[in-house]
Amino acid sequence: MTTVDDPVAAAERCTPEFRRNPHPVYANLRDTAPVCPMRPPHGIDTYLITRYEDARAALTDPRLSKDMYGAMDAYRRIFGDSSVALDDHMLNSDPPKHTRLRKFVGSTFTPRRVESLRPRIQDVVETLLDGCATREPVDLLPAFAFPLPIIVICELLGVPQEERPELQRLSTTVAQTGFGKEAKQAQQTAEEGLHAYFADLLARKRSRPGEDLLSALVEARDENGGLAEQELISTAFLLMFAGHKTAAYLIGNGVHHLLTHPAQLRAVQQNPELVGPAVEELLRYDGSVESATFRFATEDVQIAGTRIPKGSLVQIALSSANRDPRKFDAPDAFDVTRPENAQSAHLGFGHGIHYCLGAPLARLETQLALTGLFSRFPRAALADPAREAPWMEVPFPAFRGLAELPVVLEPAMP
Repeated sequence: MTTVDDPVAAAERCTPEFRRNPHPVYANLRDTAPVCPMRPPHGIDTYLITRYEDARAALTDPRLSKDMYGAMDAYRRIFGDSSVALDDHMLNSDPPKHTRLRKFVGSTFTPRRVESLRPRIQDVVETLLDGCATREPVDLLPAFAFPLPIIVICELLGVPQEERPELQRLSTTVAQTGFGKEAKQAQQTAEEGLHAYFADLLARKRSRPGEDLLSALVEARDENGGLAEQELISTAFLLMFAGHKTAAYLIGNGVHHLLTHPAQLRAVQQNPELVGPAVEELLRYDGSVESATFRFATEDVQIAGTRIPKGSLVQIALSSANRDPRKFDAPDAFDVTRPENAQSAHLGFGHGIHYCLGAPLARLETQLALTGLFSRFPRAALADPAREAPWMEVPFPAFRGLAELPVVLEPAMP
């Protein structure tokens, strides 16, 4: 195991080295400080949970609240008032509010609706690949990994095509914001823009409904109640934001790891039925959500011998839990035939009542993206295999994804 001189400091600072490869730090923390008190860049005392069993239990512990209003002072200090206005959705709530919101959204965002998207997703995959350069390097993030889920989620929600680029720009600003003054101002401006946009879009759906998901949500809300207008706006934002960022980074991570593990790629190419297990292994090995969103302790909580004081923020390192050797054999090996994948033992989509509602869509998009790419371009290769992968640098470990992914789809024959 790689050692780290001061893993707590490394995790707190989120250095470029840590962002490129956080796993040695997490391995050290699992052994030396599995529930680690930290002072991250946002300045709020936080406890980081890194072991699998502790993480799985914490994800369902009712003493660790998701209600942002219960930790409003800390929430505002980290994210600002603009985030508070936009984040009044099920991801930031506890029962009974969470139960009400999730039931409402789940009544329209059904597995049947997701599966009905399969032909359209396949069509989008082929169309995007048609537009990619093949004999020279192409960055597959902007050319393929990001457009696919943004097209799918925007069509699902009913976002007009001409409005999507600005929507993506604003959501990217929110996803990559920092804690400096200029970064916080950019985040606030973007969040205010997103709030105004979705308020207007929902009003248009109300006056001119279509066959899309937002029209269905508006109709259900107006007929049956169940959501305040603010909750409806926040829910629309959540579906859009979570519905493309996590899938985009997951597709990029998947392409990268299959290209850097050629034996695993060959196994999937020779047996297409392995693409499902390959996506599960990707979610475990290097999923796109590194840490679960914040929780806070509503009372003193004891985990792994460490006391988490009432009012403290808690982060659950999903990427660390998914590489815990106490749960997974050879956890640092990328193995698409891993037996545990049949039971989806990983925590890549969370666990418990906050398990990702969009998991079926993310799985479907990633499976079809990887199948389409490597079926059409079986000899695809990294443009510069010797170059260290450029991972996205974010101020705290929420998303885990590449900054760019240059690939040659049809390299010259040797």
